[in-house]
Amino acid sequence: MWDTDSRALCCLHCAYHGIGQAWNKFVLLAPFPDDTGGKFSLFMTEAVLLFSPHCSPIRKLSHKTKGRVHWILQCLCASCSTLGLASIFYNKHLNGKPHFASWHGLVGLGTLCVVGVQSLAALPLLYHSLAKGWSLAKLKRYHAASGLVTYLLGSVSLLLGICSVWFTGAVGGYTWYLAALCPALSTLVIMSQVSNTYMAKKRLVS
Repeated sequence: MWDTDSRALCCLHCAYHGIGQAWNKFVLLAPFPDDTGGKFSLFMTEAVLLFSPHCSPIRKLSHKTKGRVHWILQCLCASCSTLGLASIFYNKHLNGKPHFASWHGLVGLGTLCVVGVQSLAALPLLYHSLAKGWSLAKLKRYHAASGLVTYLLGSVSLLLGICSVWFTGAVGGYTWYLAALCPALSTLVIMSQVSNTYMAKKRLVS
């Protein structure tokens, strides 16, 4: 069910991304340039959905190729989060506002740090010689589990931003509900895909 619905999820992400782009052009109230928060969520979600057997746009390619594309999308995701952090840090500096004074700021900073650690920890999956004595299957399980935690942190950070005063004051009605629905649905889909994939593999091994 979730794998089928993930196609609709991709459409919701595109809609949310388009809303953010249009809003930034006409209102100029968003603290992230060109909606880097939306891009962060979009790239990270698509990076995970690449491995879905039902909705991946490159499902016919080899797993190694999917891993490379996954790595590229995650690099774009990390770039968006870094750009967003630098943007809001500079904006607060210009306006004399305190840094990391909200839960959105604190969780966002923590998410950025975890994304960096997760990216570095994924290098042995690309270059297995860096983790001698560890099986590739075990590394993949640990990477999937820690990646799920990273995704949850990113979703919480995005939801906190959507619930912030500036966003609720600038966006209302059905647009706000659509913006909040995207990360919530994304989290459910990604949790289902990761857990089902690795639980199925565990049952096969046992």
